[in-house]
Amino acid sequence: MYVVKFEDLNKSDIGIAGGKGANLGELTQAGIPVPPGFVVTAETYEKFMEDAGINDKVMDILDKIDINDTKALQAASEEIKSIINESPIPEDMILFITEAYNQLCQRVGEDDTDVAIRSSATAEDLPEASFAGQQDTFLHVSGNDEVIEYIRKCWASLFEARAIFYREENNFEHSKVYIAVVVQKMANADKAGVMFTVNPSTGEEIALIEGSWGLGEAVVSGDVTPDNYQVDKKDNEIINVTISDKKVMYTNDENGTSIKVDVPEDKRNERVLSDEELIELTEMGKRVQAHYGEPMDTEWAFEKGDLFLLQARPITTLGDVDEDQNDDASEDVGDVLVRGLGASPGMASGVVKIVLDIDELDKIEDGDIMVTTMTTPDMVPAMRRASGIVTDEGGVTCHASIISRELGIPCVVGTGDATTTLKENTGVTLDGKKGLVFEGISETKSEEVATVTVGEAPIITVTEVKANVSMPEAAEKAAATGADGVGLLRTEHLMLTSGIHPGKFIADGNEDELIDTIADNVMIVADAFYPKPVWYRTLDAPTDEFITLEGGENEPREHNPMLGWRGIRRELDQPEILKCEFKAIKKLHEKGYTNIGIMIPLSQNPEELKKAKALCSEIGFEPHKDVEFGMMVEIPAAAIMIDEYIKIGLDFVSLGTNDLTQYTLAVDRNNEFVAKHYSEEHPAVMKLIERTIRKCAEAGVKCSICGQAGSVPHIVEKLVGFGITSVSSNTDAIADVRKTVARAEQKIILDAARKRLE
Repeated sequence: MYVVKFEDLNKSDIGIAGGKGANLGELTQAGIPVPPGFVVTAETYEKFMEDAGINDKVMDILDKIDINDTKALQAASEEIKSIINESPIPEDMILFITEAYNQLCQRVGEDDTDVAIRSSATAEDLPEASFAGQQDTFLHVSGNDEVIEYIRKCWASLFEARAIFYREENNFEHSKVYIAVVVQKMANADKAGVMFTVNPSTGEEIALIEGSWGLGEAVVSGDVTPDNYQVDKKDNEIINVTISDKKVMYTNDENGTSIKVDVPEDKRNERVLSDEELIELTEMGKRVQAHYGEPMDTEWAFEKGDLFLLQARPITTLGDVDEDQNDDASEDVGDVLVRGLGASPGMASGVVKIVLDIDELDKIEDGDIMVTTMTTPDMVPAMRRASGIVTDEGGVTCHASIISRELGIPCVVGTGDATTTLKENTGVTLDGKKGLVFEGISETKSEEVATVTVGEAPIITVTEVKANVSMPEAAEKAAATGADGVGLLRTEHLMLTSGIHPGKFIADGNEDELIDTIADNVMIVADAFYPKPVWYRTLDAPTDEFITLEGGENEPREHNPMLGWRGIRRELDQPEILKCEFKAIKKLHEKGYTNIGIMIPLSQNPEELKKAKALCSEIGFEPHKDVEFGMMVEIPAAAIMIDEYIKIGLDFVSLGTNDLTQYTLAVDRNNEFVAKHYSEEHPAVMKLIERTIRKCAEAGVKCSICGQAGSVPHIVEKLVGFGITSVSSNTDAIADVRKTVARAEQKIILDAARKRLE
């Protein structure tokens, strides 16, 4: 299958169409206005590399390079790209691609219509990594010959130096990342930009919109400091409008190609988006977020008054920053030297290094403040060494902002004149939340951090406050919050990032490798929290997530995977996978990590608990005796029958309120038409939660909560009142949840004292 139309793709087709292509298909199927197009599949790229006989040659070059040697990396990249660009494409591929392009031309009623040709790698636009700007995009391509030429250039861009570096740093194997290519009718935008459906730094339910004249390339690249708008999604109230001096724009020249030109004087400081257009954009953002069930980063364009969505992907940086940390830390430092937009929160001090050309990147040493006109993807290795980033141009949705938030580096963008105002080799301190750069290196920086994180008197609560952890690399940060353990350690990410279906490990006779993969990753979390408890949830990946893995091609295509073959019901059908998980935890216990407990997900019948425990016993690992054994309560049946589960034997229970809510109310929280009916506070949901907590308390079974409700203060107060023993929340909410728990406990004590006095 060389070519697939957008209409035949959805978000589960990343393995076929890459992140960008899969999401464009999903948007098309959801009825969102998307310019039409098709995807040249990842399989086509793979077959091209094999038929041309160049795959092994490319991998040999990659095996020999040191990614930290900038010149060697660049040379290897150029060699690989030359090999690909000089290799002929098979005639049958050319035929299928040109037929698809000609059909697109007929559909839009234009001969040799202009298209955008965009790379769409199978490891991009993922929740944990954006891969922003790593591969190439080509605009205003027209005619069969150009389309073929630029598709091959997209394939070659998989091996840009920046892309090679990024994959190595994020532990993506080169041989397992393929590239699809999106071919999409050009939107000849009058105005365009980016919209985050929530504030990407704080998570607030505010649409953050940036726009400028012409094509959106100027906003995404950071060539222009765009207008910035904020709209409250609750009532579509426009709460902030910042008009920028928009110096440049991208538009079409007489040959139909995209060029950068100066914005006419009378439009430089003119507002780009009207109130009506902002509300139209916000409403579309709400539809997209409701459809995906998570905050999204989108690219949009207005063409002759019509709104189009050009791209959508999950926001990869939410929850990466403690927004309260050092809130006033910039008050005691020197004079303000430059002002801009706060793009990535945090404080950073260091020596200024001004980079005006990519050849100057080697001057950036660990801890320097990198000052540049605007970052590019090629600058990522140097950005990693910097302690902070300052740019002349760009908005909070540009490349510098996205990458800085992903790296956790404070960043100030859109200062206008940082490269001329700040002096090379002088010390500065930047506040990435307020968008300020101060004179001098802050002498109190480390002391202030210590005061915030260590010096405050710890809040002691009887009800434990734990962390939810999805990725081993997040464990250290979660442990640093003082959390009382891990109430939910998700397994799915370990499998998805390995790139291999767990069933394939077993089918290929690599059971030990699967056990080691699980054990090595879980050990990182257990070690960070030892001796505090870590509750490991066995595998609960829906089939649409498994299908993209190597060996996942036989996964069933389910109409609604959330209600399908997942959780313990699947693992009992595939007991060898579950036993490997048990063996991995047993291996860790034998190494001394006895703080790990096991819990099974999505059980609807007590017999499932009994069978799971029997499998654990089969491998010589006795539940309750050798390891604490518990379960998730996510299905109303489990809450109603909790007494029967307790009789079989449980050490702990964890309420998964996200699933419990949608299963109780028959509301798919990913469906924009009914999402407004989704509420954890529905009386029926609260009754099931209260019943489970009280029954566990009566039986002496520990009871926790790990769903979204565990981060809502007034719900937490009720849970403490019911007698819950722990609350598990996202890392960034732990401090607030602990304060809420402490207040709830104090209120209970006070109420009891008052009753005694009556």
